[in-house]
Amino acid sequence: MNQLVQIDIQTDVKISAVDLFCGVGGLTHGLVRGGIQVAAGVDLDPNSRFPFEENNAAQFIERDVSLLQASEIRPYLSQSDFSLLAGCAPCQPFSTYSRSGRNSQYETQWPLALAFGSLVNKLKPDLVAMENVPQLADHNVFQDFVKSLKGYHTWWAVVDCSLYGIPQTRKRLVLLASRLGSVGLKLEPTHSKAVTVRDTIAGLPSIRAGEKDSSDAMHYASSLSELNLRRIEASTPGGTWRDWPEELQAACHKKATGATYPSVYGRMEWDKPGPTITTQCFGFGNGRFGHPEQSRAISLREAAMLQTFPANYKFVPSGTPIRFNKMGRLIGNAVPVRLGEVIAQALISHVNNYR
Repeated sequence: MNQLVQIDIQTDVKISAVDLFCGVGGLTHGLVRGGIQVAAGVDLDPNSRFPFEENNAAQFIERDVSLLQASEIRPYLSQSDFSLLAGCAPCQPFSTYSRSGRNSQYETQWPLALAFGSLVNKLKPDLVAMENVPQLADHNVFQDFVKSLKGYHTWWAVVDCSLYGIPQTRKRLVLLASRLGSVGLKLEPTHSKAVTVRDTIAGLPSIRAGEKDSSDAMHYASSLSELNLRRIEASTPGGTWRDWPEELQAACHKKATGATYPSVYGRMEWDKPGPTITTQCFGFGNGRFGHPEQSRAISLREAAMLQTFPANYKFVPSGTPIRFNKMGRLIGNAVPVRLGEVIAQALISHVNNYR
């Protein structure tokens, strides 16, 4: 079972933060683990309130960030020596899953990113941190966001999450900005060896498709049809549907267009990082989300742990029915906890250079 590395940062630096688009608290939990006090999180989704407040000593503000007034969060940023405005605006405009019919004007005038930038300009926090999809860097809205950070020193890069102890082949854009200066304003890789699927989820109890662990309602695997059960039993870790007998292959796989999608209906490999965890991570047919050896897709708890949430992170009140679509969305949209921790450590190190 994967355990997040808690690094003891010897510092008396006090940083208060507000997490915009906080969701269930992945970025917030990481920032707190890294030594930053998160006073509040803002998100429009009421389903995020319980996990955010239950696992973090911070207030949840249910609000559309595009309608949020600077005055509503200014008091939360003035509780320490330094202030941080952080967040990850939802990335649906740049999703690779639904490109048809997309409004190109919406892509170039991304309202939530612009709302983030507007709040930075009004509040003028000492520090800014933004995490998002790599594709954002190719669009005008990101260049406009960076240009709007007048008076800030900025650093950004598309980072490989496996270099920071996150067991996924996930790449994310990370931007850091500071009014203090540029020294040390960057993320340094923390792991020379990748954390693997085995490191992360091998210690969880074995369950079958459609089964829930009696001691953890989130360790719950979606059910499989008889056909998909035969398909996963014919799948090998790291293999594809092309390895199946012809009678198990779907009609779409036999078309020329289907041949370009080898990563669906795949099993993870024990001794490698997992794939990027998405909102559909609970479904065997939605990607390489098959368990390495059990005949099922990964459970919701396994997905959360691959997102580096602690194994005891609470997502719903006890006794609440677990709904795969809702939980998959909350987990898949989260910032990996470990990435938030690394961001916190980088910012504290940066601030220490100017103390």
